[in-house]
Amino acid sequence: MTLSRLLASFAITAALAMPGLPAPANAQGGPLRIEITEGVIEPLPVAIPPFIAESPAAEQLAADLTRVVSADLTGTGLFREIPQSAYISGVSAFDQTIQYADWKAINAQALVTGAVNVDGAGNVTVKFRLYDVFSEAQLGDGLQLDGGSNAWRRLAHKVADQVYSRITGEGGYFDSRVVFVSEEGPKDARRKRLAVMDYDGANVQYLTDSASIVLAPRFSPSGDRVLYTSYETGQPEIFVLNVGSVQRQRIPVPGDAMTFSPRFSPSGDSVVFSLSQGGNTDIYAMNLGGGQPIRLTSTPAIETAPSFSPDGSQIVFESDRSGSQQLYIMPASGGEAQRISFGPGRYGTPVWSPQGDYIAFTKQNEGRFHIGVMRTDGSEERLLTASFLDEGPTWAPNGRVIMFTRESAGAGGTAQLFSVDISGRNLKQVSTPGAASDPAWSPLLP
Repeated sequence: MTLSRLLASFAITAALAMPGLPAPANAQGGPLRIEITEGVIEPLPVAIPPFIAESPAAEQLAADLTRVVSADLTGTGLFREIPQSAYISGVSAFDQTIQYADWKAINAQALVTGAVNVDGAGNVTVKFRLYDVFSEAQLGDGLQLDGGSNAWRRLAHKVADQVYSRITGEGGYFDSRVVFVSEEGPKDARRKRLAVMDYDGANVQYLTDSASIVLAPRFSPSGDRVLYTSYETGQPEIFVLNVGSVQRQRIPVPGDAMTFSPRFSPSGDSVVFSLSQGGNTDIYAMNLGGGQPIRLTSTPAIETAPSFSPDGSQIVFESDRSGSQQLYIMPASGGEAQRISFGPGRYGTPVWSPQGDYIAFTKQNEGRFHIGVMRTDGSEERLLTASFLDEGPTWAPNGRVIMFTRESAGAGGTAQLFSVDISGRNLKQVSTPGAASDPAWSPLLP
């Protein structure tokens, strides 16, 4: 199915998602929409004239904001920006009358206009409007956003989120962050430290040093804390780190137990993790306010990588209790587990989607690694990638895009972050300063 214009209602039909996913609701305020089914798409042509600088101090910011909004939208693979060289008329004032005929003539199907002002105190104000060109109507209300000059990228991401949401009917994901493991050095002596960045690789900040190995960072539901595993004592232990203050605390466990693979509960007040003691590895839960770990599984198998359902009622995890590494779902309080993976190969690192309808996973089969998704009952399995080593998926806040680690082969091989949408389209590398692994996506920022 291709992206086509239905003349009566100007419905944009595109194929982005997995078969069986419901189409999004009509966008606000007009008939322009992207209906999500299956197939191959032609990106929606969109015009994004340079945002208007309403004060001399806003000239560079206006250009920068326009660039980031464009990169966010076109980076999804759903939108194609029409080059400014094709414009018949421009936008010289935010409140000017839109000459729809000029935009129709260059086949623009959506038009984004904006303006930026910087006051004497350095405060930034951004305004934008979205238009459905063929119905000659504004799509939703105009919006004004305010922030400091150091928050201009967030303002751009928020504008792009609004445009994306109004056209697709889904929530956006641009105003979010990713925590990951930054790697340096040769493959056999890799130094690792935690870092956090904007979803697109900008504004990298380091949260730990590289004195000890760190693994598997995971954001809290509120995005203000990170769980991770550290080997600073010589064995794996779980820490909770406050992203703002970079203060941290160890999760206490009894005796010489090793703990790893942590995740927050949807409420953020408890964690679930793997605990290994006496040669046995099981899944435990623990309230962050205090108390002892509660054992949720009890088998001779290795059981790890737990992940809560969004409503907190269930946990998906990996286990070799059947003789090979497979995926299981059990109640959040423990109890009988149901196997959900039955394809050839081994399955691991399951992660429940934010919408609760899919589980992403890593699969190893016939010497190749894959990132895949399946329904929560194990049906509709779909492999999105294939390479020498793909692993560790994490979901965007809207459940439409997955980020993961891809490592190249050989002694000089390095790990990099990649993203792909859940149809398997739009596979691309995520920019990082160097080698990177173990990404975890935050929720949308407040």
